Amino acid sequence: NSRGASSLLKDSIPVIEFSASGPFEGHDLLRRGFTSVKSELMPTHPLELSEKNFQLNQDKTNFATLRNIQGLHAPLKLQMEFRAVKQAQRLPFLHSSNIALDTLRGNDECISFEDILNDPSQSEVMGEPHMMMEYKLGLL
Repeated sequence: NSRGASSLLKDSIPVIEFSASGPFEGHDLLRRGFTSVKSELMPTHPLELSEKNFQLNQDKTNFATLRNIQGLHAPLKLQMEFRAVKQAQRLPFLHSSNIALDTLRGNDECISFEDILNDPSQSEVMGEPHMMMEYKLGLL
């Protein structure tokens, strides 16, 4: 017998993966991780998606109007300024007001919902500074 005893045991004992199937299947946390309910939720109202993308839609409309009035260079310049302002931010554990972005959009003189009810001292964003920096740098 050239195959050995261990290969005979592998051939003679069928290995069946024990898993429940059907409507009562348990979720295996070790293999599949935690379930994400948020990704499975659908919008509850037709206007919800429109409201989530309000700023993006408004920017697109403003860029189209600016292009029609001043030409192609104006929206390109404004988009480049938006991108530069978004890159310059504070550390992830510090609150950032993005006043430069508000100024570019023309929202610096408007009083909105976030100005009154979004108090940074009551924010839940503050966390462990070292962990948040490591996460942003991709070390975690």
